[in-house]
Amino acid sequence: MRNVSLRQFRTVEAVSRLGKINLAAAELGLTGPALTLQIQQLERDAGVVVFDRTREGMVPTAFGLAFLEAAHAIEESLATLADSIDSMKGLRSGRLRLGVVSTGKYFAPQLIAAFRKQVPDIDINLFIGNRAEIIQKLRDHEVDIALMGRPPRDFDVRSQMFGDHPLVFIAPADHPLAGVLDISRERIAQEQFLVRESGSGTRISLEIFLSEVPRRLEELGTEMGSNETIKQAVIAGLGLAFISAHTIEQEVKLGRLVILDVIDTPIRRQWFSVSRTDRATNPAMQAFERFLLAEGARHLPVVTKPYPANAFG
Repeated sequence: MRNVSLRQFRTVEAVSRLGKINLAAAELGLTGPALTLQIQQLERDAGVVVFDRTREGMVPTAFGLAFLEAAHAIEESLATLADSIDSMKGLRSGRLRLGVVSTGKYFAPQLIAAFRKQVPDIDINLFIGNRAEIIQKLRDHEVDIALMGRPPRDFDVRSQMFGDHPLVFIAPADHPLAGVLDISRERIAQEQFLVRESGSGTRISLEIFLSEVPRRLEELGTEMGSNETIKQAVIAGLGLAFISAHTIEQEVKLGRLVILDVIDTPIRRQWFSVSRTDRATNPAMQAFERFLLAEGARHLPVVTKPYPANAFG
């Protein structure tokens, strides 16, 4: 393995990502035959097959995936080295690849803007996706830090809590339960729900909340792919939702949605910044994590239950 070159690692990465010899060769500035020779030489030196040649294209084998993981780690180490050298030179610059679960898109721009005011020379690339997509990017070394509700447990990460994440029941403003106090778990369970995909944080929390109601989880509700779709569907009267309070600030202010006063809610979860334990933190990551710990919570949207004027009269 000591004879494997950086060029060969980059070849493995390009072929794995693009799936075609000609596309990878064009990206790397090589001819197809030259790139093929590189792969063949790598396979001879390692004594393993790195790619399966299929009708659909080049598919990495288990050995190829191991090379790909090493390629990602090497590129990260080189980027960290460059950032460290800049830091030692006294340059407050660098690069941060930030992954944010879709619920976080409602506050991520404010977080980034506040951070950039303190450290204006750090370049930030922002990736938004559902929980599964962001975890995969973290696993594949495609993001440095991920902001999410529950850190993954199937690979080693370090996590830091930076703020509360309240989850609430919402309804259209004209719903019969709007303004009703102390709605029971059993009463809210009678409603039709609009829910996110299986495995999402809010859906898991709703399932836990309703698990005490017999047979309620057998047909949880209608699945929808985004918080925006769910909010519009609730406004249209298609059902209720259990959702992050951070996603509904504007709709509540405009009177299009109301937060229901369900007993034992809001359910309070936390927001975490998450990074891999098997990589060194570069100066940009360290600066952003310090910022989140000191100031992250104050940039999260705040929404409270809009009790009716006569509720306590």
